[in-house]
Amino acid sequence: SAVGARTFTASAGQGLELMHEVLYVASSLRLPIVMAVANRALSGPLNVWGDHSDVMATRDCGWIQIFAENVQQAFDLTLCAFRIAEDQAVLFPVMIHIDGFHLSHVVESLYLLDQKRVDEFLPPYHHPYALNPDSPLTMGAYAAPNLYTEAKKSQDVALRATKETIFRVWEKFGKLTGRHYLPIEGYKERDAEVLLLTMGSFSEIAMIAIDKLRAGGHKVGLIRLRLWRPFPFNEFREAVAEAQLLIVLDRALSFGGPAPVCSEIQAALYPLQKRPKVVSFVGGLGGRDISIDTFEEMILHGIDKARRGKLDELEMIGVQE
Repeated sequence: SAVGARTFTASAGQGLELMHEVLYVASSLRLPIVMAVANRALSGPLNVWGDHSDVMATRDCGWIQIFAENVQQAFDLTLCAFRIAEDQAVLFPVMIHIDGFHLSHVVESLYLLDQKRVDEFLPPYHHPYALNPDSPLTMGAYAAPNLYTEAKKSQDVALRATKETIFRVWEKFGKLTGRHYLPIEGYKERDAEVLLLTMGSFSEIAMIAIDKLRAGGHKVGLIRLRLWRPFPFNEFREAVAEAQLLIVLDRALSFGGPAPVCSEIQAALYPLQKRPKVVSFVGGLGGRDISIDTFEEMILHGIDKARRGKLDELEMIGVQE
């Protein structure tokens, strides 16, 4: 990537963490690598099945991070990732998160774009600062305390500013294919008093649970967090503005602390005068499925917890006695 080649790689779980240090190097050097991550649990005990432990361990590495819910989205969002990463207003690496086994090892139909349409969407790549012996430059040089803070500030400002390009690329892809992507996507959320928040492939199972609860007279809906970094603060706040209760499903633990997604959700809501109550659940660890019935039970239990004022308790679902 540093010499100007269009670059793709892939990793998962333990392999991603093995090279954890290099993730920070790639983003700090503004190298527009695209990486598919088949999200897996982390040791120990040794487990190669899917959850979001590896995602959360790499949360703060400075990459743009996007979640796919099915195979079609994995394909689409990977194409979009190159267009986003290589935009000269961006030049950041991008991770596309694809749930291990639930997506990475399933067989699904998808629509492929022919080469002509791919070429129309994804122009030739040119890195303006590629390594070249005819025009020498330095990457990743030493920075003493008098420079490091300013470098990190600049990197953070630049990463947050990529949202505009991300949204514009998704809009162009939607016009080309009819498949539209947003940082926060809803399902039957418009008049919902209770919202469930999910990320990744379990979102589609959750939709069926929402349908069943709706048929039973419950005003529930679903929101899916697609853009993990940079976090879409304004779009998220708008999505939950009318809800009374937000139930957050994490698929990873932050040992000794609040669940990672839920803690960010609560932080995003904190400045608001009017905000929904938040209930935190953790489930689907190490490849364990969450069934439609379990989603229904979790939502109803979350409603009951909120009614009883039990908002400060992280609860793990599906724990066997």
